[in-house]
Amino acid sequence: MPEGHVLHRLAQRIDEVFDDHIVQVSSPQGRFAESAALVDGSRVTRAEAWGKHLFIGFDAGTPTDVLHIHLGLIGRLSITPTAPAIGQVRVRISDSQWAADLRGPQLCRLITPGEKAIATTALGADPLRADADPEKTWARVHRSKRPIAALLMDQSLFAGVGNIYRAEVLFRNGIDPHCPGNLFTRASFDAVWADLVQMMALGVRDGRIDTVRPEHMPEAMGRPPRIDAHGGEVYVYRRAGLPCLVCNAPVREELLAARRLFWCENCQHQR
Repeated sequence: MPEGHVLHRLAQRIDEVFDDHIVQVSSPQGRFAESAALVDGSRVTRAEAWGKHLFIGFDAGTPTDVLHIHLGLIGRLSITPTAPAIGQVRVRISDSQWAADLRGPQLCRLITPGEKAIATTALGADPLRADADPEKTWARVHRSKRPIAALLMDQSLFAGVGNIYRAEVLFRNGIDPHCPGNLFTRASFDAVWADLVQMMALGVRDGRIDTVRPEHMPEAMGRPPRIDAHGGEVYVYRRAGLPCLVCNAPVREELLAARRLFWCENCQHQR
């Protein structure tokens, strides 16, 4: 599932190519045709992301003029020069130059601004948003007995953080992933939050997740670069059994919060 930086990149790109443009909205696949017709021929007002959710506003003059998208596990939104639609395109937003094609989303619906407010209220603080309020997240983390590695995956706490950022931010800060939230220190929380803000912003900029510090990059260590469909240089994610880049101990893997957790027992012992 795409992590939050992907949705923020998409929101930025949609604003770049469609902002204040009159667009055609259609459903080549046909499953969204009735809703698409309601905003067809209107202007795109603003696209924004909150966690793993994308909201695209239109000035259609109808109550439901916000397109709410969640890509889920297999969804994809591609923005390319306008050409005939190929494949199962649920929604197409296009003008004479560009087309945004949505395929296989988990969620795709037109909602009102009020419904958007309700949807975002249920989400936690997004490290990529200027209006993020980590204090509310800290208060809930500090009351919880769940492991911090589970809490980081809770979208009502840390919106946009997925399995890669979870593993990597805990490693980079030497945090024991099994530490219960109520034993997690405020200093560790602040360090993790600041690191997420920095790493995820780089993900938006570069379009990939890189978490390895300069001294551990392939060029500095004389090792081959990582080859993985997810891209980017990482410390522990998908490196089970391989030597830790810092201490050389084997990276461990276990199931935690229904997702595969990767961590280094030797390097991660703080709370």
